[in-house]
Amino acid sequence: MKLFPYAHATHPQWGMAANLALAQLRAQMALHGYASSPTLALLYITDHYAAHAQEILAHLSAELPEITDWSGTVGVGIASNNVEYFDEPALALMLCELPSDQYRVFSGVAPLGLAFDAHTALVHADGHTPDVAELIEELAARTDSGYVFGGLASSRGAAVQFAVAADGTVKGQGKASGVFSGGLSGVAFGPEVTLVSRVTQGCLPINRAHKVTGAERNVVLALDDEPALQVMLRELNVTLDEPREALQAVRATLVGLTEPASLADVAPTVTRTGNFGPDVLVRHIIGLDPARAGVAVADVVTEGMELAFCQRNVQAARADLMRICAEIREELEPQEQALETATALAQSEAEAAPHAARGIAGAIYVSCTGRGGAHFGGPSAELQIIRRALGDVPLVGFFAGGEIARHHLYGYTGVLTVFTGK
Repeated sequence: MKLFPYAHATHPQWGMAANLALAQLRAQMALHGYASSPTLALLYITDHYAAHAQEILAHLSAELPEITDWSGTVGVGIASNNVEYFDEPALALMLCELPSDQYRVFSGVAPLGLAFDAHTALVHADGHTPDVAELIEELAARTDSGYVFGGLASSRGAAVQFAVAADGTVKGQGKASGVFSGGLSGVAFGPEVTLVSRVTQGCLPINRAHKVTGAERNVVLALDDEPALQVMLRELNVTLDEPREALQAVRATLVGLTEPASLADVAPTVTRTGNFGPDVLVRHIIGLDPARAGVAVADVVTEGMELAFCQRNVQAARADLMRICAEIREELEPQEQALETATALAQSEAEAAPHAARGIAGAIYVSCTGRGGAHFGGPSAELQIIRRALGDVPLVGFFAGGEIARHHLYGYTGVLTVFTGK
């Protein structure tokens, strides 16, 4: 598999940004080692361009007539190789050259049919859609692997999604514009499209995990048979007798929840970097219930779950991001390397360029809007970590209102997925 051409640009006028990106794509498609006949485009725009989504898609489609399928969404920030664009008008796109019988673009107008054997799927979703978490779980169950990845659109305006399928729309629905709001859309991939995907968490447990022994919907009443509020206050080292200090500490605290069914899985609750493992879902604390000594969280909690209080931590987030990049490289790099592979991997950052010998044709990174460069120490710091750890590879993505991996909807995480080119 050849490298996927990719591009990114920022400009107050979307037309200028689009043309800058097109120039980058055409230059890459003329280079040896890059795909010259792609048919699928992944397009991400910041919400500054959301009102012009239809015009952007129409312009790019006209300029790239060979592209028959489009998928993407909007974010308050978008990402590409070594750079992120937050709170500024920008777009990023990547052109994928995949066997036409090994992927399908789906949306509410062109739903994923039973005729296609989906192994996994890239999912873009509107967080305002009722029961969106259940819809994601249902979609994952329809894939052979049970694994989907992506995120919820994030926007201060319209939460638009792009979805154009070459095989048309549902009969009777009329011609689709390719720009949607609400529901789910994305790309399902067949078994011959090989992917490697990892989840990186951004929160550090304050103490050990506790077993939930009492709960009522989203209120945790008891942890290890002890009042939940009492456990939390003790671990935060605060008291309700000093409400201002206690409130400040609680506002900086989140909870990591693990389903009972996941506790027997191989994946650990805490990784070697001190972060949560992929089975832990981080949720906000939304209130306290002093009368019942309970803690209310932003999810339904059941007895038997594990719960750990946690806080966002920059160093742990950096270490865990480097961990997943190292795991991906270890999975892709053979024990014995050909000279071309060894030379490509040994290049310094100043000399490095995307190279097929790395075994990565392209990558998609979906991170939380609460992460990004500001959380990692500076502009684009998160993407720079990925480049240093993973190598210089084609990459696009966006900053989401919730991240999707496996059959879960996460928060404060990053989901890195690479097309392996094998």
